[in-house]
Amino acid sequence: MKKSRKKSKADRMILTFGDENLDLHEKKCIPCQGGVPPLSMVEIEPYMKQIHHDWNLIADHHIERIFTFNDFKSALEFVNKAGEICEQEDHHADFELGWGRVKIMIWTHKIDGLNEADFILAAKIDNI
Repeated sequence: MKKSRKKSKADRMILTFGDENLDLHEKKCIPCQGGVPPLSMVEIEPYMKQIHHDWNLIADHHIERIFTFNDFKSALEFVNKAGEICEQEDHHADFELGWGRVKIMIWTHKIDGLNEADFILAAKIDNI
């Protein structure tokens, strides 16, 4: 009978040269193919410090942030800009749009939790 080996953090990472010198908003989302566990709370904490403080961690599962605007048109324009970033990164957030309000929720559906790409996307949306 074959013993299964628990994947280490190194087994779950995709390393790129010079990546450690980039801010999150400068990185590119790498699509998750599944088969890796979501980030642990210990792994999530440093990423939370690199995105805007208005992002909230929900049940160690996803991050969300509410943006407010003076009218519906401004909120819709923001959703369109954020949606374009999602398309460019091939990583898609969930949006709730209302009058003067946009709620964005981000997580990686294939692993039903968070990975680095979620924080990269949040950092890019922070720069709108």
